[in-house]
Amino acid sequence: MTLSAEPIVYGLIFIAVLVLVEGVYLVAFGKSISLNKRVNRRLEMLDKGSKREEVLAKLRKEMDQHMASRGLPLYSILADRAQKAAIAFTPQQLIMMMVLVSVLSFVGLTVGTEAQLGVRVLMGIGMGVGGIFFWINSKAKKRISMIEEQLPDAVELMVRSLRVGHPFSSAISIVSKEIKDPLATEFGVIADESSYGRDIGEALKAMAERLDMQDLRFLAVAVSIQQQSGGNLAEILEGLAKVIRARFRLFRRVKAITAEAQWSGKFLSAFPIVALIVIQVTDPHYYDEVLDHPWFIPACFLVGIFLAANLFVMRMLVNIKV
Repeated sequence: MTLSAEPIVYGLIFIAVLVLVEGVYLVAFGKSISLNKRVNRRLEMLDKGSKREEVLAKLRKEMDQHMASRGLPLYSILADRAQKAAIAFTPQQLIMMMVLVSVLSFVGLTVGTEAQLGVRVLMGIGMGVGGIFFWINSKAKKRISMIEEQLPDAVELMVRSLRVGHPFSSAISIVSKEIKDPLATEFGVIADESSYGRDIGEALKAMAERLDMQDLRFLAVAVSIQQQSGGNLAEILEGLAKVIRARFRLFRRVKAITAEAQWSGKFLSAFPIVALIVIQVTDPHYYDEVLDHPWFIPACFLVGIFLAANLFVMRMLVNIKV
């Protein structure tokens, strides 16, 4: 029995792509950009001596640049996720990163495997584009999850600030200083925009649309209605905080209930691929007798379509809106 190291090489190259991209990102923008170290990036930039308007301009550019570049080739698949993750790389830099890691993946496959040229090219491009997308998607999910968890505390802090007599703009500013990132920087941008004349309700609505979060839309609507018709904003926000916490608990419960179905779908889709890798490692010549059959390639495509359909259907079944 001959063991093949090629599947291991593929996995190591893909992991190396993720490590390389994360390393370049941290080197280029510093550790404060990492979600693992939840410092207030906006305040850190101000402490380093940057002017308030310069910090605001830089942060707004980072937040809005991705959706404005959806027309770039290959970038439309990344724009929404990159915006939610607030990736500091520009769209052009991300495309250059995809090209760079694709080339490095191709070189690694050339050195570590004996695959044909066409396979190495396709795998290199797949690892480059797929690795960047996986990296951005994981950051977007983590950042949105952290914002959802921080939002109730931020709203309750606004309520306490309003009840002691602070105006709403000051309450926003207090939130931007007292809580941690990523929500602190988002509210800091709103506080700065308010200081330069932008309507707070409009700024909150823009943030809710950019992050595509229903709870933030509730907050923006509540503030806009209070601005137009009056009322006790502290009581409104207190009720909103309770609603957000209740929705968050319900979402966690739904997630726990549907976890089995989600993992079943992932297992059923991954099992044939894992089985194929194991077969190739333990017996690389297992499929030699059928490689030349006219139905072999169409059958492979059909299996891939069924696996993708299984993931899509299982995701649709367990994607319960809360």
